[in-house]
Amino acid sequence: MKSKYVWKGTLIAAVTAAICLYSGCGRQDSPSESPAATVEPANASEGTAAREAAAVVRRDIEPTIRTRGIIKPSVGSEVKVGSRVSGIVSRLHVKTGDRVTKGQLLAELDPTELQAQLNQAEATLNNARAQQEYARLDVERKRTLFQEDLVSQNELDRSERTYEVAASSVQQAVANLDYARIQVRYATINAPISGVVASVTTQEGETVAASFSAPTFVTIIDLDRLEVWAYVDETDIGRTKVGQKAIFGVETYSGTNFEGTVTTIYPKAEILDGGVKYVTILQITRLADKPLRPEMSTRVMLLLEKIQNALVVPNEAIHRGDLEKFVYVLQGGSPIKRVVQAGAGDGEVTVILDGLAEGDQVIIGDIQD
Repeated sequence: MKSKYVWKGTLIAAVTAAICLYSGCGRQDSPSESPAATVEPANASEGTAAREAAAVVRRDIEPTIRTRGIIKPSVGSEVKVGSRVSGIVSRLHVKTGDRVTKGQLLAELDPTELQAQLNQAEATLNNARAQQEYARLDVERKRTLFQEDLVSQNELDRSERTYEVAASSVQQAVANLDYARIQVRYATINAPISGVVASVTTQEGETVAASFSAPTFVTIIDLDRLEVWAYVDETDIGRTKVGQKAIFGVETYSGTNFEGTVTTIYPKAEILDGGVKYVTILQITRLADKPLRPEMSTRVMLLLEKIQNALVVPNEAIHRGDLEKFVYVLQGGSPIKRVVQAGAGDGEVTVILDGLAEGDQVIIGDIQD
């Protein structure tokens, strides 16, 4: 009776195994059916995770140099306006954020002292002119008397010299009057450019001294004359040229692209975030009807020429060493390190100039020991 039950159990197990074999129980899809194959490493039994691989392919690419930058006022677009004379600030007509036009009145100094100096200069000029007129008449009398032998040549010479000195005094008085008038005009401070008041550094009632340098009253920025300082890595600066087109964006206008052109590449490098960067100036050519502000951070793409039929790999497959770039190539199911010469990229893939062949399988991501 016992052997009967054993025979029936064996028969059921055999039938189940046959059905499972026919229907493909536990069968998995081939790696070739997915865009990126998942490859089990040789030491999978030791706990290393499966690696994702991608094929090296050829395709057309529109490469870019991607970096970050800052919006800065261009030369001449930021002006610090101050006073050229000393005095007390009697009126301040603007505040931070105000829009001003060229020639607009910004501030006034108390002109009392300057006006008194102007009045004094006018009085000095009037006195000098009176002295000159008296000397002129004296010269004419002396010449008449000299012709009648009533005065000596010496007296005539002294009279003519007195007239010349008086005429010189008039010229000096005129110059002093012009200077006094200019000083009075300096008591009113006007905007030298149109723009926005970025800061105000004085208040009404303050005394300003202009003995050694002009004290700053306000700072004006012309927001229509901004530029982008892009910090290009030393590995990309060789492909950056004056006249190159660029696209950039700012955080506050997500999804909006602005356009620019490279106008200047600074020859001196700067060390930023542990890397060597070169300041590349972009002239903004299209604002997209969005106002920009100085010191905004930017994402910059410098556009390069289109490359056709380029050999490319995903960016995630490329690793940086101290002096070289390399990838891991799958050979016999195991990753092999291979040094490559990388070219331009478009943010997703990178051109490979040397070190790989079309069809090679490269590992995406990091390789753990």
